[in-house]
Amino acid sequence: MVVEVWVWAAVLGVIVVMLAADLFAHRRAHVVGVREAAAWSAVWVALGAGFGGIVWWVWGGEFAAQYFAGYLIEKSLAVDNVFVFTIIFGYFAVPREHQHRVLFYGVLGALVFRAAFIAAGSALIASFAWILYVFGAFLVATGVRLAWHRDETVDPGRSLVLRLFRRFVPVTAEYHGSKFLVRQGGRWVATPLLAVLVLIEVTDIVFAVDSIPAIFAVTQETFLVFTSNAFAILGLRAMYFLLADLVHRFVYLKLGLALVLVWVGVKMLLLDLVKIPTVVSLAVVAVLLAAAVTASWLRTRGAAGERAKDTPEELVPPSAQRDS
Repeated sequence: MVVEVWVWAAVLGVIVVMLAADLFAHRRAHVVGVREAAAWSAVWVALGAGFGGIVWWVWGGEFAAQYFAGYLIEKSLAVDNVFVFTIIFGYFAVPREHQHRVLFYGVLGALVFRAAFIAAGSALIASFAWILYVFGAFLVATGVRLAWHRDETVDPGRSLVLRLFRRFVPVTAEYHGSKFLVRQGGRWVATPLLAVLVLIEVTDIVFAVDSIPAIFAVTQETFLVFTSNAFAILGLRAMYFLLADLVHRFVYLKLGLALVLVWVGVKMLLLDLVKIPTVVSLAVVAVLLAAAVTASWLRTRGAAGERAKDTPEELVPPSAQRDS
């Protein structure tokens, strides 16, 4: 697959333009409703699907199938991000009108870090072909671990990153609108919103350790790995606001994601023994995810519409509590 430099530049330009449009559309802090989130989700999905169509037109069906497989894997794993983001925002009692700003910069950082991971992964594969087997074994192990511990919940208060942040960075006792830093007593101090951003950024880096090797399982084309990742991640904010109040209903999704990771890991381990067509791999991923979502909705169709909150919103954000 030959990709000219100007094509890379054009794709990066589109990403920058779309990020700027999203930032302009949400320049004023407000609560993002389900209708707005659904509209933006449709925009991001259309953009990702449209780019897949361009790949099909320029480079052919096989590369398009690889792109869509990577896109679907990253999009599905991003739902797991939504679970964690919901917990983090609830733990810090982040006002809903400021959540988009945190996620915007979180996604911006995620694109930069994932580009670095993809470049490193491509370099490793080019130099050491056997590294694919390491990726495959890692994905299988990760999938098994995710299935085994799927009922465990994340506790942001036990995060080493958060403890270090509280210890070394002075933090205000309350939010100051959508500001990450404010000046108090002649010095700059962080607001709890910055602590949330740091924790979300680190969380995404951890998720990238799983998702990047998973996409390398369906394509080793750096351009496709990056673009499928980028276009899926761009819609993460809208996905969060669309699904945040429904995550309690996806009871079998983690099991489905675990099976997807095991599947792509096994596919990578058998790379030199069995050539599994990309279309078949894409179909298996789609069936596993569809089955997990369908089973989840059938299992929880009688559940209450509103998820119970563990921490009342009126409590002082835990990030304001300093370690002694």
